[in-house]
Amino acid sequence: MTSQGKEVQSLEPVRDISKLLNMKKIIILLLFMPFIVCCNNKQHSTVPSKADIEMAVGRLMKGFLNADENILKSITADELVYGHSSGKVQNKSEFVAEIVSGEPLKYLNIELLEQTINIIGDAAVVRHIFTAETKNTEGESGNLRIGVMQVWRLQNGTWKLFARQAYRLQ
Repeated sequence: MTSQGKEVQSLEPVRDISKLLNMKKIIILLLFMPFIVCCNNKQHSTVPSKADIEMAVGRLMKGFLNADENILKSITADELVYGHSSGKVQNKSEFVAEIVSGEPLKYLNIELLEQTINIIGDAAVVRHIFTAETKNTEGESGNLRIGVMQVWRLQNGTWKLFARQAYRLQ
């Protein structure tokens, strides 16, 4: 009753209906949440494939052949460790500068033999025999045949070369 003596109808049924509607919304949201998460992840996740890594290796070789600074910078990680068969080790800027300058070698033709690719999550190990026809700064032709192991990592949807070590073949 109010101070004026009139009865006030209870608002409890209205509140119960409001709670029921909110519960329905929550249940519907919970039912559809797995589908939303599942579909959203499928759109943004990529399953690493050997073909993708082969394309990245091919792009790196194109960077070698064309002495293309843009390709070499875009395909390599900032943390690159690039080891030569001679024991010399370079960082990204040293590696790119050497290829672009053509010193000590300009690559005329490159062929990769016996390539294997092992994918481990968002990383890949690539091994091959690297053969190349080269020309040194004096214009003399040469041939190169070395073993190579590369470590690639999927970074923001792009395969990047993180490490490379060459070794002499017997």
